[in-house]
Amino acid sequence: MAKYNDIDMQNWRDYSEIITDSLWLIDRRDNSGAHTADYHGNFIPQIPHQLLSRYTKQQDWVLDPFLGSGTTLIEAQRLGRNALGLELQAQVAEAARQRIASEPAGDSRSLVLTGDSRNFNLAEVMAQHSIKQFQFVLLHPPYWDIIHFSDSPADLANAPTLEQFLADLAAVIENTTQHLEKNRYCAIVIADKYANSQVVPLGFHCMQLFLERGFLLKAILVKNFGETKGKSKSQGIWRYRALASDFYIFKHEYIFVFKKVKQL
Repeated sequence: MAKYNDIDMQNWRDYSEIITDSLWLIDRRDNSGAHTADYHGNFIPQIPHQLLSRYTKQQDWVLDPFLGSGTTLIEAQRLGRNALGLELQAQVAEAARQRIASEPAGDSRSLVLTGDSRNFNLAEVMAQHSIKQFQFVLLHPPYWDIIHFSDSPADLANAPTLEQFLADLAAVIENTTQHLEKNRYCAIVIADKYANSQVVPLGFHCMQLFLERGFLLKAILVKNFGETKGKSKSQGIWRYRALASDFYIFKHEYIFVFKKVKQL
């Protein structure tokens, strides 16, 4: 058994649900229990379910600095992991807190806090709740300015330039992963965008932020996604535009997995 998960390798054939390929083709999102697709921009529950199953053990602590609708904490709770989620907007955090509380908790603990992940005092909260370190950090930041979440200048989606977005995200990475246990894992879910008639390789820019901070890149996973809410009613229009021009329609996002091998 690995030190970072609960997989019993003597019975490895029993874990057929765990994906080990780098291409994740998932037909539909899990909308069971408290999960909802109503919050624009949340990722499908299968992403945290897969990552937490692979890289954490029961009673480990998981940190999500972009809580949103609470998807990661719901999955952590279902898997018997403890989790702390940070959310910039108080009303979004409260909605997530109620959603998470509607799920059976078992022996796990779920903490929902409001604050700016770039500079939130995690050490103080960790001391209050007897959290020594986190064993996994899962980041699902805004894909820069693709979706408008709030009017707050602290919102990464409101960064005026790519450089500022990356600087803000770097601050989040440093503020959160300093509390990640050495030799444990973190992941970021991100996609590219199209602007000014060219692809902005947002995913690889974000990947580089981790590499510059000494993390080992363990996986580049490519996950399919269907139509976004904004494009679901205009599939034909986008296909027409693509055929009439020189671009392709984005149908994928990245999941970069890293291992922390040195203290920040």
